[in-house]
Amino acid sequence: MTEDPLRDPRFFADPYPTYERLRQDCPVRRIPTGSGGLPAYLITGHREARAAFTDPRLSKDTARFFAGRPSNRDLHPAIARNMLASDPPAHTRHRRVATPLFTTGRVRELRPFITRVVDELMAAWRPGSEVDLVADLAVPLPVTVVCELLGVPESDRATLAGWSRDLFDATDTERVDAASHRIGEYLTHLVETARATPGEGPLHSLLRDCDEGGLDRDETVSLAALLLIAGHETTTHFIGNAVLALLRHPEAFDRLRRDPDLVPGALDELLRFDSPVSVATFRHSTQDLRVGGVDIPAGFPVLIAPGAANRDPAAFPGPDRLDLDRDSAGHLSFGHGIHRCPGAPLARAEADIALRALLTRFPDVRAAVPADSLAWRRTRLTRGLAALPLIL
Repeated sequence: MTEDPLRDPRFFADPYPTYERLRQDCPVRRIPTGSGGLPAYLITGHREARAAFTDPRLSKDTARFFAGRPSNRDLHPAIARNMLASDPPAHTRHRRVATPLFTTGRVRELRPFITRVVDELMAAWRPGSEVDLVADLAVPLPVTVVCELLGVPESDRATLAGWSRDLFDATDTERVDAASHRIGEYLTHLVETARATPGEGPLHSLLRDCDEGGLDRDETVSLAALLLIAGHETTTHFIGNAVLALLRHPEAFDRLRRDPDLVPGALDELLRFDSPVSVATFRHSTQDLRVGGVDIPAGFPVLIAPGAANRDPAAFPGPDRLDLDRDSAGHLSFGHGIHRCPGAPLARAEADIALRALLTRFPDVRAAVPADSLAWRRTRLTRGLAALPLIL
C-alpha cells in the first residue's frame, strides 16, 4: 500500500469500508503513515486492539519516541506532554488527580447543571423550525460543562471551542500547532491568575487537587488542557453521531421515542455503532512484539482504531446494524486499560440528558438534508459531523 488510507477524503466521510477492507486482509496492517518518517502499524481487529491497549510494550510517551528525531512540528508542551502522552509513573500521578473529577457520585451532582444547560440551549427551539444539532447543542453543551469545571469565563468559551476544533484538523499541521499554543497560553494564564487570586471556585478546587497530587505548574496546565479538549470534543461527536444513527434507523428511534428511559441502555450500542474516537492517540513499540500474527519491530508508531474494532464481526455479529438489544459493553470507544477515558461517566450523562430532551420535546424531529450530503470533520482521530441540520 503506497498511500495513507487514513487521509483519503472518502475515509473522512465513511471510514468503515476502509476499516473492513484492512481488517479482512489482516487485523494488523503496516500503513504509510505515522511519525518521524516511519510507517505505522494500524490495528483494526477487536481482539487485537483490546490486547494492544493493555500491552506495556506499547508506550504512549511521545517525548521518549521523538527524542533525537528531527521534527517540523511545534506543539505547545501542555498539548504534547499530557496524560495521554505518558506512561506510569507520570501517567499514574495525573490520573490520580483526574479520576475523582468524574466519579459516579460527582457526575450525579452535575446532572442538574447539565439539565439546566440543555434547557437553556433548547429554550429558543420551536416545532417546525430548523436547528443545527452540532452548533446549537452538541458543541455548546459539553463546552459549557467542562468550562464550568475549569472556571473559564463565559465570554471565552466559544473561542476555546474553536481552538479545540482546529487542534483536530488532519489537513493543516500549522493550524493544529497554532491552536495548541493558543490553548496552552490561555490555560497557563488562567491557572496563574487563579493561583494569585484566592477563591473557592471549581478551578481553585482542581488546583488544590493538583498540588496534593504532586503536579507542578506545567503538569497542571497540561491536565487542564486535556480536560478541555477531551472533555468536549469527543462528547460533541458522541451526541451528533448518536442522533444521526437514530435518524438512519427509524425503528430504533421510534423505540426510544416511545420510552426515553431506554436511552441509558442504548448508549453503548450507539457508541459502538459510530465511535466518536476513530483512531486512538499515538503509541509506539518499545520492544519487538507480535500482534495478530504480525511482527512489529521496536521503535515504530502503532495506531489502535476503536472505530474499526467496534465493527469487527468476530466481536459483534452484524456489526453494521444498529441493534439496541445487542450486548455492546465490550466496545472500545472509551479505550481500555489504564488509559481508558476517565471522563466516560460525564460523557454518558451529557449524551443521556441531551438525547432524552430531544426525544421528548421534539419526537417528530427529522433530518433537514439527505444523509449523504452531510459534511464530516476531516480528522482521523475523532469522527464527527461538521453540522447536522434538523427540522423540529
